[in-house]
Amino acid sequence: MRLGLQIPNLTWPNGPAGLGADLAEVARTADRAGFDYLALMDHFFQIRTVGPAEAEMLEAYTTLGFLAAHTERATLLTLITGVHHRPPGLLAKTVTTLDVVSGGRAMLGIGAGWNEEESRGLGFPFPPLAERFELLEETLRYVLQMWSADDGAFHGRHVRAERLLNSPQPLTRPHPPIMIGGGGEKKTLRLVAKYAQACNLFNTPELAHKLDVLREHCEREGRDYDGITKTVYQLMDIGENGEKTGELIDELRRLRDLGFDVAIGAVPQLPRLDVLERFATDVIPVVRQF
Repeated sequence: MRLGLQIPNLTWPNGPAGLGADLAEVARTADRAGFDYLALMDHFFQIRTVGPAEAEMLEAYTTLGFLAAHTERATLLTLITGVHHRPPGLLAKTVTTLDVVSGGRAMLGIGAGWNEEESRGLGFPFPPLAERFELLEETLRYVLQMWSADDGAFHGRHVRAERLLNSPQPLTRPHPPIMIGGGGEKKTLRLVAKYAQACNLFNTPELAHKLDVLREHCEREGRDYDGITKTVYQLMDIGENGEKTGELIDELRRLRDLGFDVAIGAVPQLPRLDVLERFATDVIPVVRQF
């Protein structure tokens, strides 16, 4: 099993003036420790499960580009881009740029989005959920065309474009992998089966059922279920001094037995580097043997 580090909380002791240096150190340490994914949230206000809306939040893709310069091996992604935050052409170009400057380490994490407060606050469009799902499927078709040899026009219900020129193309071939986040059984998991290389689910009691639903969608779409990377959001809490390490390893083993390939989540003690270093010695070598 592989692990990913998500960084949702940017309210750190050194404040905004020290945030760049602190993020660079955290990213370098996580990369060296063996985390295979490095993820940021695609939010503009802090989300309510982490802190108040007024807490520090950086734009995700600008920050991922910065982190690309301070890492060598980890895959870089958002968990998860809201489809309504950027026009499809801008999103495809942004992820292409990240892939090129990182040496082929970009992944597109995407979903229907949810945080109405920040969208209304900043003046972003926030269509009804059904329309966001239409836009999500249209965006998936758009980016896949833009990452192909077809630079022709695109005519969708929500997006019309005259020429999907993308130079340079991503280094990752045939394209950066696509992860769709969410566990909706009728729409989200169907889109995973039809378009994505990975899914991302929250660790809930319904996990086994969600994977069964994904398998059914794969059968209908003619996709190889085993070819889709199953990722799960799991808090990476080993405690202040490593006292919860065994508990986390047991949970990761359970998730692997359910069929998950990757667990991605936050380390609550960040920006403490010693906690990440414990992962290098006490957690990652163990879970890689699952």
